[in-house]
Amino acid sequence: VLASLPLQMMLYFNVYYFPVWCLAEGMMLQLKYHLLPRHYQFLLFAAFLILSLAEGSRLYLGYVGNLQEK
Repeated sequence: VLASLPLQMMLYFNVYYFPVWCLAEGMMLQLKYHLLPRHYQFLLFAAFLILSLAEGSRLYLGYVGNLQEK
């Protein structure tokens, strides 16, 4: 079994687009953060943190798993 080239290409481009998404989302969070109620601030920040960590780990595991053919 060989590594999947289309998957590797998608992971490669996603690695470069993820910081752009993270920066844009962080800027939008900063712009509207003070306008929201306290509980929405917490939920928005928690969602951003969870999505960022999940996407980073998904990219890492996909990269390693595809290259090691797992």
